[in-house]
Amino acid sequence: MLVWLACFPARAENPAPSPVVQDQGKDKKAADLDAQRVQFQGVQDTLAQSEAQRKKIEQEIASFQNDRAALTKALLDAKQKIDEAENKAAEAQSRLDTLTGSEAAIRRSLDSRRDVLVEVLSALQRMGRKPPPALLAQPEDVLRAIRASMMLGAVLPQLRNETEALANDLQDLVNLRRSIAGERENLATETATRRKESARLEALIAERQKSIGEAQEALAAERARAEKLSHQAASLKDLMARMESELESAKNAAEKARKADEEREKLSAEAAEEAKARFASAALRDPARLAPAIAFADAKGMLSLPANGSVIKYFGATSEFGGVEKGLSLATRPRAIVSSPSDGYIAFCGPWRSYGQLLIVNAGGGYYVVLAGLQHIDVAVGQFVLAGEPVGSMGDGMAKTAAAVAIGATQPVLYVEFRKDGAAIDPGPWWTKPEIQRVRG
Repeated sequence: MLVWLACFPARAENPAPSPVVQDQGKDKKAADLDAQRVQFQGVQDTLAQSEAQRKKIEQEIASFQNDRAALTKALLDAKQKIDEAENKAAEAQSRLDTLTGSEAAIRRSLDSRRDVLVEVLSALQRMGRKPPPALLAQPEDVLRAIRASMMLGAVLPQLRNETEALANDLQDLVNLRRSIAGERENLATETATRRKESARLEALIAERQKSIGEAQEALAAERARAEKLSHQAASLKDLMARMESELESAKNAAEKARKADEEREKLSAEAAEEAKARFASAALRDPARLAPAIAFADAKGMLSLPANGSVIKYFGATSEFGGVEKGLSLATRPRAIVSSPSDGYIAFCGPWRSYGQLLIVNAGGGYYVVLAGLQHIDVAVGQFVLAGEPVGSMGDGMAKTAAAVAIGATQPVLYVEFRKDGAAIDPGPWWTKPEIQRVRG
């Protein structure tokens, strides 16, 4: 009875003001002042933690001075930690959405039985105010007693069923709220971890780009030349051809890729298999290498998607313009880190037509990896990158590329395309996850 009455509280008029209210007002002001002091102290503690984290990152970078392998390894480790934090955050968000939906369903169930419970409670309250008479005390009112008994017989079974259902729902609601609080805490923890690792990654990327050793004036001239060539190119194939024929850094990168292919062809079958086995295990890959570990054609089933997210368009699917998709579209989290799927040399990076920020990796053997839709690119043309090495980041989804507009996506969309000798090919066989390897129509 008490539980049901608590669910349907009676309305009461506001009491008249009393002198106690003034004391309560003073107590409230004091409490607000204390809360502001606690908040200020929290801000100071946060600033102190941020400063300590910054100094820790600077010390770490100082230890990598002139050690490219250690710096690259730190980049890969930071990217892996960010991926793990993003995966855990996505799982926590999914569980949180499910729990929130269950809570809403229980609330709807309780609301739908509110009228029934009101009627039962009203009957019991009427019976409590005027209970049925005892037959021995008032034998002349037998009809009234019979009617009361009939009401009890009709009400009590339904009342018992409603009681059990209500108790179960209330207990489920309590458990759900506890689970929701736990998932929110997990989500906050993983978000904080990602934020910390992202700050570390940004500092490491800045140090990597500073250690490339290219003169800033020469680099600026190369970028201006690349931008001019990108305006002249009519297609991706034309863009790659122009870059490697007219831009010195892209030409050097193509030459390095060709020489790497020639060196691999000289390897014995045993050495080639050993290199393939080492590449298959991310932990055994050499972060100091300056050339692709294996041929791109041999990397099938070994490459990871360049960013965390869900595939919303597959190679070969019907496009919104009546043709077929030449790559896959990946919906990512805002400001997601983008890494190179494979070893290779940067053949182009910069804005191009409706692709947004475009990045092309020369993977050797006539293979190219195209990444489009980025907001920031953190590498330069001619630079060698490892599989899994961060190369840029996504935006917040506000700037729309052609791929995002065609799909109607509200979040950032990364477009990924593999090309062989100028033609788009199915990237499915190269991915590690079986569900991505299948061609979707």
